[in-house]
Amino acid sequence: MTTSDPLRRILDRYLESSEAHVSTEDAFAKLPAALRGRRPAGIEHSPWEILEHLRITQHDILEFCRNPKYKELDWPKDYWPAEHAPPTAGAGDASLKRYGEDLAELRAMASDEGNDLFARIPHGETQTYLRELLLVLDHTSYHVGQLVLIRQLLGAWPPK
Repeated sequence: MTTSDPLRRILDRYLESSEAHVSTEDAFAKLPAALRGRRPAGIEHSPWEILEHLRITQHDILEFCRNPKYKELDWPKDYWPAEHAPPTAGAGDASLKRYGEDLAELRAMASDEGNDLFARIPHGETQTYLRELLLVLDHTSYHVGQLVLIRQLLGAWPPK
């Protein structure tokens, strides 16, 4: 990134890495396939559900920011996968790849000096681009913490 804007540099750095916690990619690293759909006792979600929820929510926020014809999803049904386990062997890796692609677009949006981060999103109500980027960061941080705890309970943390 080549911006001289300190806020944009901070946003890019936080979106790109984890700073004070494990990154999303590292949180899912080396997770055995047999554990991806497993819910520890007393825990509502599996690692797969957390990953898909992160991907779906992040994509929804990106769509809201860039699409004037954005249609709101139905909460909570549309924000969580229907099943607690991945439907195919490659679904987890595909979901993580799509998550990364959308994250790259959010980083580009944050870095674009032609994009006023404080401007209200034209088709929104009071939302700004900065608010949406901070929402992604906050939401991701929360669920990555959940995932690390789930992996600990499954005996799969730290990644080996």
